[in-house]
Amino acid sequence: MASRARTVTRIFLGASLVFAGVSHLTFARDEFQAQVPESLPLDPDTTVLASGAVEIGLGSALLFARKRRRTVGTLAALFFVAVFPGNVAQWMHQRDGFGLDTDMKRFVRLFFQPVLVWAAAWSTRR
Repeated sequence: MASRARTVTRIFLGASLVFAGVSHLTFARDEFQAQVPESLPLDPDTTVLASGAVEIGLGSALLFARKRRRTVGTLAALFFVAVFPGNVAQWMHQRDGFGLDTDMKRFVRLFFQPVLVWAAAWSTRR
């Protein structure tokens, strides 16, 4: 039963990452720029495009890389840690995006990031 739950979680996470990555490159580019911290010394659009490409790669690897599943899970977890400052910046600077249009919504979203870190690690273990 745990194996099935891990598989379902991994597939959901992988598909979600691919979708998010594609949206970074297309219809949600502006929305994602709201999450780029001002302290990051890169152009926000470049950051969004690069993170979108990484998300597509990680999501695809979660779905299809059987032999390196644990490594991919670790990388995905680290990616979720790496982008967390963007979520904090969105909250601190009161930037709207993805329906996060109140301080409370932006604050509550912060608590979902550890869940993503855990899901990436847990779903790729045997």
